[in-house]
Amino acid sequence: MSERERQHVMHHRLPLREQLRASLEGSLADHQRLMRALHPLDAPPLGDGWNRSELEDLLPPGPLVEAAVLAGIVPRATGAQVILTRRTEALRQHGGQVGFPGGRTEADDADAMAAALRESNEEIALAAGQVQALGYLDPFVTITGYRVTPVVAVIDPGFKPVPSPDEVADVFEVPLDFLMSADNLRHVEIVHRGRVRHVLEYSWPGQRIWGATAAILYNLRRRLEELS
Repeated sequence: MSERERQHVMHHRLPLREQLRASLEGSLADHQRLMRALHPLDAPPLGDGWNRSELEDLLPPGPLVEAAVLAGIVPRATGAQVILTRRTEALRQHGGQVGFPGGRTEADDADAMAAALRESNEEIALAAGQVQALGYLDPFVTITGYRVTPVVAVIDPGFKPVPSPDEVADVFEVPLDFLMSADNLRHVEIVHRGRVRHVLEYSWPGQRIWGATAAILYNLRRRLEELS
């Protein structure tokens, strides 16, 4: 490790970890349990996705398309917060929906983490230097044929989002404790291609957090509960 890299770790990464640890104290996702719940960065999760079997007759033909999202946790004095975005209504796919920053993995992305960081920079101007990746959650398959790898990371609390006007209508934070409480998650019935499906949904003032985003948060909660 060079002296410059050592200084970066000492003055940026370690303080971020300590801020995260303090903001998670006393919650289901305390720092030690959170780290144990995640797949390590050097061992990205394999497989088609924990929900693939539910979508076998609904997926489009052909192989799944690789994608990645950044599940960013911001350490605040009031507790850990999760960064979410609401997409613009004009987008062809998922217009107006709440989600994590992220998108399709491009050919020049080294891995899922690189894709999540690139997309986050494009969507909300999050610089790589303001992020410390912690690990991965289980891949999730969307009904549109994407295999999404969630990258969990701690975000510098000094970060000021600048939404891309073509893609992002709003950037907001939700307390991690709220999202990890089973009382705040409900099952909703929708009809898709003539078939009744059950999707997950959180109700947050002014926002509807549902579908893939709610399922990814649910996956985090279940992985944490398994360690309790």
